[in-house]
Amino acid sequence: MIVLDGPRGLQDAVGTELGVSPWVQISQAEVDAFADLTGDHQWIHVDVARAKASRFGGTIVHGYLTLSLLPRLQHEIYRIDGFEFGLNYGLNRVRFPAPVPVGGSIRLHVALDEVRDVPGGLQGVMTATFEIAGSDKPGCVAEQVFRVYGPAVT
Repeated sequence: MIVLDGPRGLQDAVGTELGVSPWVQISQAEVDAFADLTGDHQWIHVDVARAKASRFGGTIVHGYLTLSLLPRLQHEIYRIDGFEFGLNYGLNRVRFPAPVPVGGSIRLHVALDEVRDVPGGLQGVMTATFEIAGSDKPGCVAEQVFRVYGPAVT
């Protein structure tokens, strides 16, 4: 795990890949639970028999489920120290170039693209790329915007 310590640690890491998470397998039970939570029961995600006959050959993971794994997998790669708190500020762009098959595995690559001053803190942009095992295309690519504020309280 990489530790980005304070403003200098963030600035020094701009333009680098911070790392890669371990592989995570996504089960049908997780997809079904996500469908129940969000109300997105589109057949390609939850109807195993129907999806088996589709061009995908089986159910696929919701794109937003893949994206929702961002915080979990980021915590496997890096942490930011030296600030009072940090916030998820949003996303600039999200794309789902390839379907993630249910039962397949993904891992996250994170690169720090920029850091700039904002009132009271810093704003950064990271590119998060979800690699699919056995695929040339990623399952998701997102530009995540975050903010960190104030010095760490000791």
